[in-house]
Amino acid sequence: MDGVELDIGGIGMNEHEHGSQNRPEAGEEDPIIAHWKEDADQGTKHSEPIQVHYSRAGGDKKEKEEPVPIPDNMEAFILKLEQEVGYKKSFDVVVREMTFGGKRTALFFMNGFAKDEVLTDILTRLTYLDPSDLSSFALESFFHHYVPGIQVERQGDWNKMMTNVLSGGSALYMDGETELLLIDAKNFPARGPEEPSLERVVRGSRDGFVETMLVNVTLVRRRLRDKQLRYEVLQVGERTHTDVCIAYIDDIVDKDLLESIRDKIKSVKLDGLPLADKQLEEATVKRGWNPFPLVRYSERPDVVAVHLMEGHVAVFVDTTPSVMILPTTYFDLIQHAEENRQTPFIGTYLRWVRFMGIFASLFLLPMWFLFTIQPALKPAALDFIGLQKAGQLPLVAQFLIAELGVDLLRMASVHTPTPLATAMSLIAAILIGDIAVKTGVFVNEVILYMSVAAIGMFATPSYELGLANRIVRLVLIVAVASFKVPGFMLATTAIFIILVMERSFNRPYMWPLIPFDLKGLWNIIFRQPVLYNRTRPNNLKPQQRDKMPDRAKK
Repeated sequence: MDGVELDIGGIGMNEHEHGSQNRPEAGEEDPIIAHWKEDADQGTKHSEPIQVHYSRAGGDKKEKEEPVPIPDNMEAFILKLEQEVGYKKSFDVVVREMTFGGKRTALFFMNGFAKDEVLTDILTRLTYLDPSDLSSFALESFFHHYVPGIQVERQGDWNKMMTNVLSGGSALYMDGETELLLIDAKNFPARGPEEPSLERVVRGSRDGFVETMLVNVTLVRRRLRDKQLRYEVLQVGERTHTDVCIAYIDDIVDKDLLESIRDKIKSVKLDGLPLADKQLEEATVKRGWNPFPLVRYSERPDVVAVHLMEGHVAVFVDTTPSVMILPTTYFDLIQHAEENRQTPFIGTYLRWVRFMGIFASLFLLPMWFLFTIQPALKPAALDFIGLQKAGQLPLVAQFLIAELGVDLLRMASVHTPTPLATAMSLIAAILIGDIAVKTGVFVNEVILYMSVAAIGMFATPSYELGLANRIVRLVLIVAVASFKVPGFMLATTAIFIILVMERSFNRPYMWPLIPFDLKGLWNIIFRQPVLYNRTRPNNLKPQQRDKMPDRAKK
């Protein structure tokens, strides 16, 4: 696995070059320290370092508690670390004690998270300090003059300090002080961006989201250089303190929708989110046993950027490459990025082929089953449809066994090593399928139509929707086997009513079909040219409906 360094903090390039290439010899004073001394003698007041840090929302219970003070002596500080974070027991908890300018200090960080080069450079600078360089307020001197970090902040709350360090930061403590300095120099172990396996395209970008949230928001920012793009960060989980980022474009998004999403995330009370986005979805959407996805997931930065420009809200969760897009509709889940990477004509053709595949995955098997058990329903042109010979098992049993077999093969393929995947495919196609037909357990038609339905399911862009459609197909097969035509009609109607009654963050799930929106439905059926797609979707209630800048100003 490749390591990707994320330097949220650290030092500027010029300082880094000075510290690594032009470091003074032993006994020689650092020119930068000398410059600071000269400015201090002249009474020059240095400005604080630029601080770019996450804003913490008030969703965590601990943020509402009274702040816990930091011990004002080194022994108490070390003892508290031993009691709370397991210092001297957990090997990855590191405390580096040193003395700078006659002041005892301790650098507290997690081994593996800290960026060694940045912290080493800072400590090297501090070694040139003399006791005369420090005023009676040592913390002020360190903060304003001697810690050359881009992102450094003072902190007097013990719990907030612990959360910051456990998130990858470093804390510089000074003996006798009730505050310390938080240095944001992180180095997360991560893989490099690569194309998502579930959203591949023939044309287009090959980068995708990774498990590090900072990389993901940067990939979107690279595509949306909009000053109205906002990233709000909250922390969820009493133990995990998982970072959750809400992304939106401030002058486009519906403020009521944004407030609803923000409130739902803030109200989550869980021990933690080790499974990241899926646990957050269940805690906020609360769909119960409904199999249909009410959230769209994407691992492509360009897809997320497009949805943000339409007025959606994107939710990033640290430690997962999947981003939630809110709200969503059933028709959003059956569109793919490849359609917009081709010409409008070809994109429309690809969209129709995909729609037909999804329709086949839902209704092909139940309708063929219905025509088989009631041949009188077949039109004259479909006389060829039917059984050539009966199998040893009832048709409904063959369907159910075939469905379970496809699911079993799908799960086995996930856990099968890549070199053995081809062998498993041969076993499934030849040994299982062919032999099952020859022995009379299955009939050829069941294997044929089951294969077409499975291909249609795999052609569904949303993996979650493909699984939900499989459940619908099983329900329709059982309904046809039990009640024939009335069963098929009642089951189809009931499922449609369930879909119509669903809402995703108070937005109708079946829009633009119900409620009917002709223009929105037209844009679903046909992939419109860019210059003809002038307005944003009505159901999102965007502040700016027009996509054309000149038209929007009028």
